[in-house]
Amino acid sequence: MAFEGLSDKLENAFKKLKSKGALTESDVKDAMREVRLALLEADVSYKVAKDFTAKVTEKAIGARVMESLTPAQMVIKIVNEELTALMGGTQARLTNASHPPTIVMLCGLQGSGKTTHAAKIAKFLKKQGHRPLLAACDIYRPAAIKQLQVVGEQVGVPVFEMGKENPVTIAKEAVKLAKDHGYDYVFLDTAGRLHIDEALMTELKNIKSEVKPHEILLVIDSMLGQDAVNVASTFNEALGIDGLVLTKLDGDTRGGAALSARAVTGKPIKFVGVGEKLDDLDIFHPDRMASRILGMGDVLSLIEKAETALDEKKAEELEKKLMQNKFDLNDLMDQMLELRKMGSMKDLLSMIPGVGKKLKDQDVDESGIDKTLAIIRSMTPQERKKPEIINPSRKRRIAAGCGMQVEDVNRLLTQYKQMQKLFKQMNGKGSKKKMKRMFPGGMPGGGMGGGMPGMPPMGGF
Repeated sequence: MAFEGLSDKLENAFKKLKSKGALTESDVKDAMREVRLALLEADVSYKVAKDFTAKVTEKAIGARVMESLTPAQMVIKIVNEELTALMGGTQARLTNASHPPTIVMLCGLQGSGKTTHAAKIAKFLKKQGHRPLLAACDIYRPAAIKQLQVVGEQVGVPVFEMGKENPVTIAKEAVKLAKDHGYDYVFLDTAGRLHIDEALMTELKNIKSEVKPHEILLVIDSMLGQDAVNVASTFNEALGIDGLVLTKLDGDTRGGAALSARAVTGKPIKFVGVGEKLDDLDIFHPDRMASRILGMGDVLSLIEKAETALDEKKAEELEKKLMQNKFDLNDLMDQMLELRKMGSMKDLLSMIPGVGKKLKDQDVDESGIDKTLAIIRSMTPQERKKPEIINPSRKRRIAAGCGMQVEDVNRLLTQYKQMQKLFKQMNGKGSKKKMKRMFPGGMPGGGMGGGMPGMPPMGGF
């Protein structure tokens, strides 16, 4: 998880404060010294780390904190507020041109993920009802045009290309096509270099001058660390960027690039890439990220993921089945597939306040869902609908079909019976409201390896 190292070190620094009933100025300064070291180890630039801790110290040694009944909590609250401010304060949205199309130019070093993230953002907008167009303006990197065509096809977004034509001409013609055919967003996938050079900047300036993009997004690899500061500063001075897109945030446990790049440019982080799949893109919320860094969870993002991934109609149908005690293994399989759309189980559970810390040193068995799905898929449609007909010979056939043991099949059937028993008890009490509180949207906790509240664990092989 991004910022995992920083989160751990901040937690240790605050533990010392929490152990004290009252705080002195010396206590606060000692804690801030540890916070500054934690930021530096997370690859945050020295100036940003120094300015951050200076602001927190100034606020934390005020009378309001020192005289508080819970001074340590007040200090953590201030750190949370300053972290949020450091990362932008509020969510920044993409510009929406008053006269479409909105022209978005993506720039950055080679290998930063521009092409993939052009497609990711286009897919994100398409889901919202927009008609985006991708334009291949990188004529230098081998197979760059082909890569954009491939990801464009995967997300269902058309790609405009003119081969090795001048990138400025390609950008102009892409905008013209968008106007003529009703596309409301144009994403210019520009060329990158292995390092910043004059030729790259000149080309980008020419594209900017000719098509006048409404939004210039700098795509930065989160794993650049301290180099992110130099890259962000140079591009911002040359082009006047409007926002940042951080890629590979899931693969960097430090995350200093997110804090440093935003601080040195003054430009907001608009999107973050959190995985290799074309759905692995999140809008950046500074307040939510600050809460996650401090181990407070991120329930709002969890809810949004659920709303995006889960089928509302299926949820309503499932709720009816639960109330009528007609929940079968087909329904369990459907819910597991819906849950899988939301991402890795460890990431989802880390968004629940208090759970992330407990999972920090534990492995969440992501294969549990796959194993449960394999068992169910090895059953006949009749067996899924009426599991009670599964006798010993059928169990052996199912186990052989999915490459597992009869004991695994027995475990799943036992857990399924426990779920049925629970639903029957709840329905028997007539507690429809309680059912809805436990399973908002009608989604049971199957396959979570630990279950939802009140649920037996499913899929925990």
